[in-house]
Amino acid sequence: MTNVRRVVVSVSDLQRGLAVYSEALGLPVVWANDEVARLDAGGVEVMLHRRQPVPGEFDVAATFAVDDVDAVAADLVAAGAAVVRGPVDESWGERQAVLRDPDGQVFCVITPLG
Repeated sequence: MTNVRRVVVSVSDLQRGLAVYSEALGLPVVWANDEVARLDAGGVEVMLHRRQPVPGEFDVAATFAVDDVDAVAADLVAAGAAVVRGPVDESWGERQAVLRDPDGQVFCVITPLG
């Protein structure tokens, strides 16, 4: 393996998904149509795919590095995400918030403690 190319997130409503992942989280839209939006996460593509999501409690969770976990978590909640845990300082050296997007998909935002 050479790298991670893409993380696909199923969303029931593409515009609602874009409000969380692009507008609140700040991932720029590279390309979009009515079914798919491709976002740039610093060299890894986050693809929002309009289809019925089936979230689970222990799914794979994408983690996004941000400058200010607390501020970004507040923006994400305002855009429709829900906090599962945090923001808290973790023993492994990061401040982390665990959230669910409007379709129930789990994802994290982190800032290294320093």
